[in-house]
Amino acid sequence: MWLFIVKFLVGLFLVVKGADFLTDGASSIARKFKVSTLLIGLTIVSFGTSLPELVVSSVSAMKGSSDMALGNVVGSNLFNTLAIVGVTALFCPIVCKKDLLLRDIPVNVLVTCTLFVMVYYCYGIGTLTRMEGITLLIIFAIYMGFTIYTSLKSSKRIEETPVEAPKPMWKAILWIVLGLVALVFGGDWFVDGAAGIAAELGVSESVIALTIVSAGTSFPELATSVVAARKGDTDMAMGNVVGSNIFNIMFILGVASVIHPIEAKNIGIIDFKILLLSILLLTAFCVIGKRHRIGRWQGAVLTICMIAYYAYLVYSA
Repeated sequence: MWLFIVKFLVGLFLVVKGADFLTDGASSIARKFKVSTLLIGLTIVSFGTSLPELVVSSVSAMKGSSDMALGNVVGSNLFNTLAIVGVTALFCPIVCKKDLLLRDIPVNVLVTCTLFVMVYYCYGIGTLTRMEGITLLIIFAIYMGFTIYTSLKSSKRIEETPVEAPKPMWKAILWIVLGLVALVFGGDWFVDGAAGIAAELGVSESVIALTIVSAGTSFPELATSVVAARKGDTDMAMGNVVGSNIFNIMFILGVASVIHPIEAKNIGIIDFKILLLSILLLTAFCVIGKRHRIGRWQGAVLTICMIAYYAYLVYSA
């Protein structure tokens, strides 16, 4: 058991640090060529924060661990929506801006419903097929294109804030190479370790994926959001959560299912329903809150819901 735990922890560390290195290196090269910080944030940074989930789900799909691939995304989105927003709101109330409320949150609800329908009611019931994965990737490309276009259009009136000086080119390339190596080895060890822990404990991979794996891969977003909230930058926290949820479903599951069709073996309808209810609860808090604000009591409710779901999973296992 301890060997699997060590492999799991080392893999998690390599995946998280690899994502950091790759993001930093890519951002430096983008700044070197004078790409706007807005575009960097919408593409490289959002991609980088979801790299752990992408690596874990893709490696799981290649190894035939469907529960790990699907459970990682479902669990990560639940953790993002309930734990990250909940804990962040406990530190500082979160304001949901108009663009997020009118565009991104409805898209979050829509893609979650789409995934549910694809898995349980479309061709290959109980399976996310390659064709459905391609469809998710096409929708993601359209969404990202529209988001980048509207953001660049609205940013023309905003003076761009200065950013830190980019790293030397050789150092940026080195960071990218080190990040990729860490992600490849870390993802492999992380999945093997998690599967081994599940086998030793006698529980399904789905329970491990929905709890330990999803929380582990989402930890960078939690740390980033809490730090941002303490600095008063709650926009970053909310945008990070909603953007990560959309990215996880459309891009990560799209890529993973194209690699290998994903079967929902032990990820049940109840888990999808809880995920959808959590997003609807977050939406309701944004709509009914004063000035579309999520206060501390709403944060407490979201956090308690996350704890209750984990307790349900442990009790069921």
